[in-house]
Amino acid sequence: MELMKMTLYTTFMITIIALSLQQKHLMLALMCVETMMLIVFTMLVMFNSNSLTVSQTPMPIILLTISVCGAAVGLSLVVAITRTHGNDFLKNLNLL
Repeated sequence: MELMKMTLYTTFMITIIALSLQQKHLMLALMCVETMMLIVFTMLVMFNSNSLTVSQTPMPIILLTISVCGAAVGLSLVVAITRTHGNDFLKNLNLL
């Protein structure tokens, strides 16, 4: 169990580093964010399986629902940006 927790923590940190280093494509940045959300979901499921409290049981499902909504919004933004700019390069976007 401790090996699994350490693996999840390490994967989460690698994903944060990849997100901070990734500055070319918007789609890759969104994939890093989704990976982070799935890791957090896995951690919540693992930690809630050890505790017997009923009040924390719906938290992983709520997190997964919010993650799916965020993925849908992110994908629609990628489609809109690709249609208007022709690609999803972050350097072509004037965000400020």
